[in-house]
Order: sequence, then C-alpha cells, then structure tokens
Amino acid sequence: MHDSREIRLRACIAQEAARILLDEGVEDYQFAKLKAAERLNVANGHPLPGNREIEQAVYEHQRLFYTRGYQNDVAALRRAAISAMRLLERFEPRLTGAVLSGTAGKHSDIDMHVFADAVEEVLFLLMDVDVSYDGFERRLRHGREVVYYPGVRFAISDYQVEAVVLPFDALKHPPSSPVDGKPMRRANIRQVEALLEENSDSDHEGAGLQGYPA
Repeated sequence: MHDSREIRLRACIAQEAARILLDEGVEDYQFAKLKAAERLNVANGHPLPGNREIEQAVYEHQRLFYTRGYQNDVAALRRAAISAMRLLERFEPRLTGAVLSGTAGKHSDIDMHVFADAVEEVLFLLMDVDVSYDGFERRLRHGREVVYYPGVRFAISDYQVEAVVLPFDALKHPPSSPVDGKPMRRANIRQVEALLEENSDSDHEGAGLQGYPA
C-alpha cells in the first residue's frame, strides 16, 4: 500500500511539473519538480520523480490536452530555429533541447550549440548583421565533469534563441543530457528541416529523434 501511494505521488509531481514546463515557460526540470512538489504540499526530502519520468509526463500531457494548435507552435519554433541556424551556419549549429525533442511549449526558448574558437567570432557576426544580443553563461556536464560555456541570446521571428558556444571538439563529443545522462541529442539544419517535414501531420512531435547523431 505504501509503495502504491509513493508511486501515485511521484506521478502527480511529474504531471504538475510537466504542466509547469509546458504552460509557464519554465525549462529547468529540477526547478519544475521543486515547484510542483511545493504546489502539491509535498514535504521536503520526499523522493522526486526522475527527469525521464518528467519527460514522459510532458509527452502524455501533450497527447491528452494539446491540440493542433500545439503542433503548430512546435512547428513555428522549429522554423524559427532553422532561420537562426542559417544565420549562424558558419559555426556548425546544432539544435538541441525541447524544440528538437518536441517537448517545447509556446513560451520555450530555442536552444542550440554553435562551435567556434572564441565567442567573439559569433558576436562579430551578429553585430555585422545588426542583430541585438545579450551574453550569458551555461553550465553543462560532460559525464561527471561540469564546464561553463559562454553563450549569446538573441531574438528571431519573435522567438528567443540561446546559442551556447562550444569548442570544435565538442562536435564529436556532446555534453551529457540533463534528462538521462546520455550524450545530448542534437540535429543539424538538414535534420531539423527533415523533422519538420516528416512530423507535419504527426500527433507525436517528438518521434524519430533517437537515430539522430550528436
């Protein structure tokens, strides 16, 4: 009985965290879990669902509650991502995160990795084309190692893009996914274009990603 109650509570936390991620523009799984637990009055120290459980709850929430309007939101985000990737094409851009996986909500940012010897190279390109930007720093894991990378944030087609600038060797050695610890899934421009086309009539926008190389 106790185990059954624990399972139900974990599921409730995962479902509320999924709603927070999709409806409130939150992107950090850990923050969403903590916020969900607080809303459900779950005591501190209670075991929380894992990130994989949260991701599955996001897919389930989309399947149950989101209509064609949601699919249009994801498609619009992916089209904006393609525009941003073309802008940064010389830096070998790779789309990653919720827009790639299909778990993005309408308020989600477009996350990508670009590759350069220095962040200034990316800044100079944006200045050359008169695109306003802000700098930021992103914490990523490579196995057990934690590394901080610079990034640039800018708007395109009314969407927010966050491009983390990594060294070229990270093209073959992607950071670890915060969801399952495996190499982060990423897609180049051609793969995003193909995904957009293949899933235009699909009910499950996240399908077909497992075969993508990093």
